[in-house]
Amino acid sequence: MARKLTRKNIVKKLDTVFSEYIRRKYADKLGNVKCYTCNKTAYWRGEGIQNGHFISRASRALRWSEDNCRPQCYGCNVGRYGQAYIFSQNLNKEFGYDKAAELLQQSREIVKHTDAELLEKIEYFKQKIEEL
Repeated sequence: MARKLTRKNIVKKLDTVFSEYIRRKYADKLGNVKCYTCNKTAYWRGEGIQNGHFISRASRALRWSEDNCRPQCYGCNVGRYGQAYIFSQNLNKEFGYDKAAELLQQSREIVKHTDAELLEKIEYFKQKIEEL
């Protein structure tokens, strides 16, 4: 008997697929990824590298935003609470303008995704992973 997908399970699945996509997107041909805030290098899969968020995952408007997320080592993402200041400086340098302020503004938007929208996002990021 197939289990009914609850919203909690859908969000968890989307988090997993999105995290894999972000880490693999920034990996080199050998699968190594640099931490966005300290430049430590580790393989994309495993404990070493995580999907770091500039604006916390609590913001549903940016939780699955490619602009808001970059690979981070465990030490920066968890141990140093995401290194928000360095993260923002790197975003601004990467985009060439005050991207951090733009993301902060977007984080104030109230977003309520339907289950169907979340399931579409899962399929979208699965497809993006296949294209890498």
